[in-house]
Amino acid sequence: MTDRILSASVEDLRRSRTSLKWRLHPSDVLPLWVAEMDCAPCPAVLTAVTGAVRRGDTGYPWARDYADAFAGFAAGQWGWEVDAGRAHVVADVLTGIARLLEVLTGPGPSVVVSSPVYNAFFTVIDAVGRGAVDAPLTREGRLDPDTLAAAFEEVTSGGRSAVYLLANPHNPTGVVHTRGELEMLARLAAEHDVTVISDEIHAALVYEPGSFTPYLTVAGSERGITVTSASKAWNLAGLKAGLLIPGSEARTLVGRLHPFVGFGASHLGVIAHTAAWTEGVDWVSRLVAELDENRRLLAELVSSRLPGVRLRLPEATYLGWLDCRALGLGDDPSAHFREKARVALSDGPSFGAGGAGFARLNFATSPGILREAVDRMAESLG
Repeated sequence: MTDRILSASVEDLRRSRTSLKWRLHPSDVLPLWVAEMDCAPCPAVLTAVTGAVRRGDTGYPWARDYADAFAGFAAGQWGWEVDAGRAHVVADVLTGIARLLEVLTGPGPSVVVSSPVYNAFFTVIDAVGRGAVDAPLTREGRLDPDTLAAAFEEVTSGGRSAVYLLANPHNPTGVVHTRGELEMLARLAAEHDVTVISDEIHAALVYEPGSFTPYLTVAGSERGITVTSASKAWNLAGLKAGLLIPGSEARTLVGRLHPFVGFGASHLGVIAHTAAWTEGVDWVSRLVAELDENRRLLAELVSSRLPGVRLRLPEATYLGWLDCRALGLGDDPSAHFREKARVALSDGPSFGAGGAGFARLNFATSPGILREAVDRMAESLG
């Protein structure tokens, strides 16, 4: 027996998991792609959800307790005083972003992103009939004031309304934006009348000595909107719930949303996320410690077994951004590793213009699976 959170074998996972991650590819493929962890459940969440089902408490969600739970977590973790009464429940982070884009922007190129960035951003932008304008990260993976200013000027020309989608911390690079960088972003957004929507779904997964800065705590962020959820840090994607938190000057903007937007969250999702934020703090701390070991193991394995691949140690998330350009595998090296190594990674080009030649690897799994995956990748390269 083990009390590790990330310890399951491939055989156990194949038997017990019926999710997309484990069913999309053939059974001989190791799935290290989509952001779902191979972890044991948080006991507090397990107790809360099974108790609700046993009691027949399976009706419609009550959002206020959920918002209060997040406010308590945010205050304890980051000193962020969230006004829970102003928060809006949504089905999940991406649904919240989609609905916000519909009311805050018009058709055409009106949404700025900094590639390489979370690939689902592009899917959501396209789904609501908007266009993306890129303000690429620097070579070090940092926000670039010059490209941001140029992109903001482009999207707001002619008086158009525009939004900047921020991944905070950044996905797929694992960069933790500093307070100074976020203040720079807020200043530029204010100068160009751009609304910042900050996706903070990975906020609880930051490694020491780094520290997470909520966007709405920085100077000039009053018109920003945070979207968040417990789904990534506690592995609850199948239990739908999310929150929109407006800055003090964005309450009217968020108020444009139709009340129907709040009907998509699951009551069991709200119960699960509430338990995570109130009773699952110690569990997520243990998880982060195990993920820290895994990110360092991945770095060692890449250095020793994949010398043609570069990995900058992520400061947050459980995602490794692999620079495979020196391998000569083309724009999408994940195709090679899926076919030749039987390891499924996320394809780099889907993360935007800066993703060609890269692949994203999910290291939220057991060390044994991680070792096997890198060994297979190394062997595929001869």
